[in-house]
Amino acid sequence: MPQPDPPTTVPPYQFLSVTGEHIPVPDPHGLVHLQFRRFAGCPICNLHLRSFVARHAEISAAGVREVVFFHSPAAELAEHTSDLPFATVADPEKEIYRQFGVESGPRALLDPRSWPAILRGGLLTMRGRFRAPAGRQANGRLGLPADFLIAPDGVVVAAKYGAHADDQWSVDDLLLRAAAARR
Repeated sequence: MPQPDPPTTVPPYQFLSVTGEHIPVPDPHGLVHLQFRRFAGCPICNLHLRSFVARHAEISAAGVREVVFFHSPAAELAEHTSDLPFATVADPEKEIYRQFGVESGPRALLDPRSWPAILRGGLLTMRGRFRAPAGRQANGRLGLPADFLIAPDGVVVAAKYGAHADDQWSVDDLLLRAAAARR
């Protein structure tokens, strides 16, 4: 199945984070990186987001604001993301996921390229480094990641739809795209 085309511009949104913060997208003051992750407590997502936490100051200095979506209820998500230095948004009905063409499918976990992250994240969860996810996920465990970099005028300057559960931009990928967008 071909990947959907990303939106070329996004209409104005006012998202509400799990901490009650109102988040304008686009942001008139800088770039916004929308990350679409899987579910609250996803071991792969936890690994990925820790890399963004470690380099949050560098990302902010590059003029990028992080906004991370999960298809979990807000109460469940808050338990897993309260220590993150960036906004997390619950989208349990996957309304925003659909608007951005973010998909789910068996390839999320069946693709062997995702298996190392599944193992690393699972081991860290078993060792207590991450909170374990709920046993049942209302929207399943087959979500695919996606990344969008949005300029202050709402133009989507870069997008990536993941081919498997561990296929998303690294911090370096984001910073390269942010630098290109500023040129």
